Amino acid sequence: MEIGGANPWDIQVHDERLYRRVLAEGTLGAGESYMDGWWDAERLDAFFARVHRARLDRKIRALPMLTQVLLSRLLNRQSRRRSQQVASQHYDLSNRLYEAMLGPTMQYTCAYYGSDGADATLDDAQRAKLALIARKLHLAPGMRVLELGGGFGELARYLAAEHGCEVVSYNISRQQVEFARALCDGLPVDIRLQDYRDAARDATRFDRVVSVGLMEHVGPRNYRGFFELAQSRLEPGGLALVHTIGGNISRTTADPWITKYIFPGGVIPAEAQVTRAKEGLFVLEDWHNFGPDYDRTLMAWESNFLAAWDALREQQGLDERFYRMWRYYLNSCAGAFRARALNLWQLVLSHGDIERYEPVR
Repeated sequence: MEIGGANPWDIQVHDERLYRRVLAEGTLGAGESYMDGWWDAERLDAFFARVHRARLDRKIRALPMLTQVLLSRLLNRQSRRRSQQVASQHYDLSNRLYEAMLGPTMQYTCAYYGSDGADATLDDAQRAKLALIARKLHLAPGMRVLELGGGFGELARYLAAEHGCEVVSYNISRQQVEFARALCDGLPVDIRLQDYRDAARDATRFDRVVSVGLMEHVGPRNYRGFFELAQSRLEPGGLALVHTIGGNISRTTADPWITKYIFPGGVIPAEAQVTRAKEGLFVLEDWHNFGPDYDRTLMAWESNFLAAWDALREQQGLDERFYRMWRYYLNSCAGAFRARALNLWQLVLSHGDIERYEPVR
């Protein structure tokens, strides 16, 4: 990479104050200065992939990042009260934004392109993800499924409509819950506007437990409790599936810019944190990593966002700073997956009381 270079991943500096700001504030300063228009890159995704491959983010340890690390060891940043912040700040944004970006499946998690998905569209890959989850869970009509973190409701709808399951789904985003209830109207689906931890108060046990895109919000202090809850709600002979972004290094806090602008309190779990948290509770039947598919998913989301931007700006009153923030978010994440700094995992778990589990792809 070269400052002012001719490559599409080279950054173009518009304000010389950028250097001092990045040195003082680290990744938070880099992100905010981009939002302020102090620098650009023609291909943000390629720029971030190179940043992660060079591990530049680990070489700038600014004071705000160190402060967050210290606070994360003293506080539970994913407590019930604090968890509401991410719902109100991120997930309760306009549904129009998410409809434009995500497409008809309204799946705000990684799509599954697989080895045969070279020509697949985003919608094809999202439907393939739903089918993959169903295959891994070995569903049968009449099974009761507990969903922890329900998103916009498409997975619950799919499991009920296509596989004849009864679904109970927990979600703290009011807008998502309203959308999901309308989507699942008439189906045996109970969408609850409650924290996932409230499932511990219900003694009902389920044939299957599924969590897609929630683990990133659970937090290191709560990983053990998450797996204890899933284990306690799962019937003998049952299966649980956890779909989550995963990192290569155990952390207690997230990138300061992501924390401030996108996912307050979010932390990406690492392998060691996951295995320690589930130890003695579950047998790990399968661990599937298809992280590169998230790079492709994010770039498809950005393409949809760019195509809809003019209408979104006019209808939703969004400004240039939001535009730059959202592009920074999507491209920085895509670059991290491309550089393999982030992964996407699906874990299949059991009580250890099934004879054999055949991995599914």
